[in-house]
Amino acid sequence: MRKFIMAALGGTVAGALIATQVAPLLADEASKPASVYQQLDLFGDIFEKIRSDYVEKVDDKKLIEAAINGMLSSLDPHSSYMPPDEYKDMQVQTRGSFGGLGIEVTQEDGFVKVVSPMDGTPAANAGIKPGDYITQVNGENLMGLTLDQAVDKMRGPVGSEITITVVRKGEKDPLKMTMTRDTIKTVAVKGRIEGQTVVLRITTFNDQTFPNLQDAIKKGIADAGGIDKVNGFVVDLRNNPGGLLNQAISVSDAFLDKGEIVSTRGRNSQDDESWSATPGDLAQGKPVVVLINGGSASASEIVTGALQDHHRAIVVGTKSFGKGSVQTVIPIQGEGAMRLTTARYYTPSGRSIQALGIQPDIVVPQPDPTPDAGKEDDPQGHMTSEADLKGILSNDSMSDAEKQQAEAERAKAEEAAKLRLQDFQLSYAIDLIKGLQVMGTPVKTVDTPAKADAAPAPASQPPAKPNKK
Repeated sequence: MRKFIMAALGGTVAGALIATQVAPLLADEASKPASVYQQLDLFGDIFEKIRSDYVEKVDDKKLIEAAINGMLSSLDPHSSYMPPDEYKDMQVQTRGSFGGLGIEVTQEDGFVKVVSPMDGTPAANAGIKPGDYITQVNGENLMGLTLDQAVDKMRGPVGSEITITVVRKGEKDPLKMTMTRDTIKTVAVKGRIEGQTVVLRITTFNDQTFPNLQDAIKKGIADAGGIDKVNGFVVDLRNNPGGLLNQAISVSDAFLDKGEIVSTRGRNSQDDESWSATPGDLAQGKPVVVLINGGSASASEIVTGALQDHHRAIVVGTKSFGKGSVQTVIPIQGEGAMRLTTARYYTPSGRSIQALGIQPDIVVPQPDPTPDAGKEDDPQGHMTSEADLKGILSNDSMSDAEKQQAEAERAKAEEAAKLRLQDFQLSYAIDLIKGLQVMGTPVKTVDTPAKADAAPAPASQPPAKPNKK
C-alpha cells in the first residue's frame, strides 16, 4: 500500500514540473532503448551469419543456449544457464530424494561399480553387494556411457520395474536381478562416535540435511549412553560445496540459542534480509568444533561463520573456499532455468567472506599420506619405559582394579591415536574437545581435617537445553 501511495504522489508532483525540465530527461531515456535494440540487431546479424556461413551446420537451439550461457557466465563464475536436463538434475539433488534403487556407484575402467547399497532399499533387498559391476539395465549395455548417464537409466518413477545385469567376482555367469524402484533419500549427514565425541559429517545442504542432522545427533547421544557421556561434537564440513540457504540457516540454528545467523544484501535495499536463531541447542551446550578446508564453500561457510562469530564453535582446518554470494534459480520458458547471483551474504559480525574465505581459529593442515602411514603398530613408538625393566618397584598407590582401569584407558588412548594416521584434522578436533573437557573438570583432592571446609565442591552441570522440534 505504501508503494502505491508514493507512486501516486510522485505523479502529482511530476505534473507540476515545467516542460523544459522534463524534456531533456525524456530524451535521455528514449536514447537508452535505441542503443539496446541496436546491440540486439547486432546479435541477430551475427547469429544469421553463423547459421549461413559456418563451416558446418549448427544446431540453432544449442547456439542460442550457448549465447545465453555466455551472457550469464560473463557476470560472475556462479551465474549460468541450465538446460532442462541440468535443471531437472539440480532439483533432484536439492530435494535429496528420487525414484531409484538405492545404490552408491562409481566408475572404474569404464564399468559401473557398486560402492555400497543403502540399507532398506530395493538394491539391498535384492542382494546387490559392494564390488558388483552393473553391466546392463533392462537389457541395454552401459559400456561407453558416462556415470551420470548410467545413473539416469537406473532412476525412474517410483513403483516401476527394472532389471539389471550384475557381474560378481566368484560367480561364473552374470546375475539378473529384477526389482521395483522406490523413493530413495540421500543421506546428507552421517554421524558416528569416536570415544566420547559425536562426529557429524555433513556432505551437502539439501532438503534432507537438517532432518538428517537431528537424527544423527539423537542417535549419537544414545550410542554414547546419554548426553552426560558426550564430551562434545565435531561438525565436519570439509569438501562440502554448499547448497540450500535455508538448510544452512537451520543447521546453524541447531547449535545457537539466539542472535543473527546470516544476512543478505542485494542490489535493492528493500530486498535485504536477515535470519536469527531460535531458542534451543541440540548440542545442549557441549563444546563444538567445526572442521573446514578449501573445499568448504557457500552454505558451509554460512554455518562456520555463524558459529565462529557467536563463539559457539572452535573452527579447525584450513581456509575455506570464499564463496560469499547467493544465487537464485529462476525458471524460464522451455523448462530450463537460469542461476543468477542476486545478493552477497554477511556473517553475524557483518563481514563478507567473498574471495577471502573463513580463516580457522586453529590452522591444521591435513598431512599427505605417506607409504608407511598406518603400518606402525605402536603409535607411541618403541621407547623403553620403567615398566619394561626387571626387578622394578611396584606401584603402591593403585589397587588391582585401578590398574586394570588404567590399562584399559591406555589401550583406548592408543586406539584413538591411530586415528591421527587416518585423519589428522579430525583427530586434532577430537583431542581439542578432550582438552576442553579436562579444563572443565575439577581436580580431585584429598581432604584433611584442617582443610575439610576448603575442599572444592563438585562442578554443577548446566541445565539441559530443550531440543528443537
